[in-house]
Amino acid sequence: MTVNVIAWAIIAIAVFGVITRPFRSPEYLWAAAGALLLLTIGVVPVGPLLGAVGKGTDVYLFLIGMMLLSEVAREEKLFDWLAGQAVHHSRGSAGRLFAIIYAVGILVTVFLSNDATAVVLTPAVAAAARAAKAKPLPYLLICAFIANAASFVLPISNPANLVLYGDHLPPLPAWLARFALPAVLAIGATFVALRLSQRRELSEPVEVVPPPGELSASAKLVAAGIAATAIVLLVTSTLGAPLGLPTFIAGTCVATAVLILARKSPLPILGGVSWSVLPLVAGLFVLVEGLARTGVIGSIAAGLRAAAAQSPDLTAGAAGAVVAFGSNLVNNLPMGLVAATTSQAAQVPERVTDALLVGVDLGPNLSVTGSLATILWLIALRREKVAIGGWQFLRLGLIIMPPALLLALFALLLQPH
Repeated sequence: MTVNVIAWAIIAIAVFGVITRPFRSPEYLWAAAGALLLLTIGVVPVGPLLGAVGKGTDVYLFLIGMMLLSEVAREEKLFDWLAGQAVHHSRGSAGRLFAIIYAVGILVTVFLSNDATAVVLTPAVAAAARAAKAKPLPYLLICAFIANAASFVLPISNPANLVLYGDHLPPLPAWLARFALPAVLAIGATFVALRLSQRRELSEPVEVVPPPGELSASAKLVAAGIAATAIVLLVTSTLGAPLGLPTFIAGTCVATAVLILARKSPLPILGGVSWSVLPLVAGLFVLVEGLARTGVIGSIAAGLRAAAAQSPDLTAGAAGAVVAFGSNLVNNLPMGLVAATTSQAAQVPERVTDALLVGVDLGPNLSVTGSLATILWLIALRREKVAIGGWQFLRLGLIIMPPALLLALFALLLQPH
């Protein structure tokens, strides 16, 4: 019991470090340190530790592929061109520019995943704000909030969706039947709340700019590669196969083809990738393994099984809300892993698993460390020299997340069994 208490303290401190980044330390240092301490005290021996790290292989490959696509798009000025198009079509209206970026964010999240929105769209939005000579934060906030609000439209919209359902992923028609209305309500509620919260900053006109020039051949190749990647991921998801390897192959192939066409060195692209996110994810997987080996997950599964047997709908709504807020305490990646392990062990009804999914995907809109996508967004912001404090984001999250979560859960639970 004493060892378990020490393990829980280590996990709590590690998660707190990831969330708060004391002294501006990198997030991955805290996750990795927590994992190594669990190894040192014997809670997670070498074999299980390597096994836990290995569970994240699909996530690592997915992130590498997306970050490669992002960097090669940045290098070939595709983001600058897209930004110019958005600003040109806004015709001097900050509100119209906001709506255009929001619509693009929906499309990127739905067809390329919420992590892609954080990694790929954020630099484009920053470039759009610069071109419009507007305050960037109101537009950059879209990348964070829509990345979570639209992340359960399709299975591929968030890798956590595949983690939660595992081998029991519903076919695409069944998925849409369950989640289409909750997703539409979440996306709409998030837009209204975010737009109203930023109304003062969006009251001023933005710069009117002419349409951008023609894309270079290499930039067109990047755009085609991103579109092809979206198609590959959609097909892969429909087949129920893992997304990591196809994304990695697509990102590598697109980057290689562009570098050959443009005759450029790969070093700038490789140097621009945020490699630190990989040990962060690995450390989080190990922390979840630590919780499992101390008996926490087993106890939760037993309680969930008993509650679901008595009242499935009430349990579903409560579990979705608890997971939503809990994701902001431990990040939704480990929370999704815990929820997946717990729900599978408890053998709960589909309605409960569906509510857990909504909580895992939508709940992280409360805080900056709620999801991996938001952490990636923060890393992208730092590259753009834009800062947002945790309390500043939390104040927005308290306005934006709860209405969207309640609407989505109600719509989910009111559907016929």
